[in-house]
Amino acid sequence: MIKSREEESNPKGYVAILTFIATLGGLLFGYDTAVISGTVSSLKAVFIDPHNWSEAAANSWHGFLVSSALIGCIVGGLIGGWVSLKLGRKGGLILAAWLFLTSAIGSAMPEMFFQAIGSADESFMPHFIIYRIIGGIGVGLASMLSPMYIAEISPAGIRGKLVSWNQFAIIFGMLVVYFVNYAIASQGDDEWITRIGWRWMFASEAVPAALFLVLLFFVPETPRFLVLKNKHAEAMKILARINGAKIAGSILAEIGSTVVASGSRLFSFGRQVVVIGLLLAVFQQFVGINVVLYYAPEIFKNMGSGTNVSLLQTIIVGIINLSFTVIAIFTVDRFGRKQLQLIGAFGMAVFMLILGACFYSERLGWVAMLAMLGFVACFAFSWGPVTWVLLSELFPNRIRGRAMAYAVASMWISNLIVSWTFPIMNNSTALASLFHHGFAYWIYSAMGLAAAWFIWKWVPETRGRSLEEIEKFWRLKMNKP
Repeated sequence: MIKSREEESNPKGYVAILTFIATLGGLLFGYDTAVISGTVSSLKAVFIDPHNWSEAAANSWHGFLVSSALIGCIVGGLIGGWVSLKLGRKGGLILAAWLFLTSAIGSAMPEMFFQAIGSADESFMPHFIIYRIIGGIGVGLASMLSPMYIAEISPAGIRGKLVSWNQFAIIFGMLVVYFVNYAIASQGDDEWITRIGWRWMFASEAVPAALFLVLLFFVPETPRFLVLKNKHAEAMKILARINGAKIAGSILAEIGSTVVASGSRLFSFGRQVVVIGLLLAVFQQFVGINVVLYYAPEIFKNMGSGTNVSLLQTIIVGIINLSFTVIAIFTVDRFGRKQLQLIGAFGMAVFMLILGACFYSERLGWVAMLAMLGFVACFAFSWGPVTWVLLSELFPNRIRGRAMAYAVASMWISNLIVSWTFPIMNNSTALASLFHHGFAYWIYSAMGLAAAWFIWKWVPETRGRSLEEIEKFWRLKMNKP
């Protein structure tokens, strides 16, 4: 456990260190999900093309290969609540770190333990998929446990701000891997990337994964979990270091009065709150953001860019994503959740409509580039971070754990559907001849409009309300006392 006199006298500094370590889980979340963007063409050449499948079969398998990690994400999201109770928040993050490390090494060398390293062919596609699924389980766990850990060790007055930095870490992880992929791709030509370069891209994740794993052994378990396990004395020590000795006792009493209520039924406050949470998660993916994040280099190639140029343009996408995420962090409490979501959804719909029109008219110049960047910007200041804020606020205390698990699983299922179907739509000869690769973007534009309607019609504003006031709102909807 990290401990020093300076930290004891500076609880904010201590919390900042713990938050930084926990956000490495978010960074690896972003890193693992975006590293695939630099390897899409290479994976197709190594694992798909040698099979000589039909166009439909090849496109489907290629989409599954790229998105296979999302199966693990779904599993990780579903078991996150169980893991957090059995292993603890810290123990669950340690497990996630091991999974990230295993996946990084295994994805880079799927043939290890079977034949010489570097000799993998199409027969090792199942091995590669298994390693990507292992990493996906780590992502699914981290997507729940990193913000949960931060929330449970943060003083109430700065909890929202600290949790928001986890979203920043996710986007920062994506941006870092864009730079890493570009640097690796710059070491050789397309043939070298297909032969060796893609392996280094996956292997690079081992560095932050190993750092995360080591640092986690020096952080404490959260006070809430310690109270759940009747370790009140340990919880009191952590609360005193985080909040100060004067108020630690009252906080411990408050935690003790709430953890006993964790067994309520999922629909104790009606179905509406749960359905709204699930649809928030689904729409966050159905607007098409991960098509841009996963397939950005391929989209830029469709615009006529070479491999290195397309990877460089992907870095620009990451910078825009990161910059506008920071804007969201500092405006979500000023403008409100609902307003940001509405503006973002309409903006994404418009920019996807323009991007599809650019492909349809085969005018893929600066307008298409600006449309893609505009879409990313709209997502980054709204549906990216604000969806997570809403999910953490909407659910009443007694059902938050299970409801969040279902919402996160729904998010990853939706991500899988979008990532899998994009190559099928985009690479279809029939659709390409009719829409010139613009069809998929018009589908995402329609999803943006549907998301805007959903927010306007069904989602309540939560800005300025305490969690108890939000819970009271759902009680009144159910006509409960």
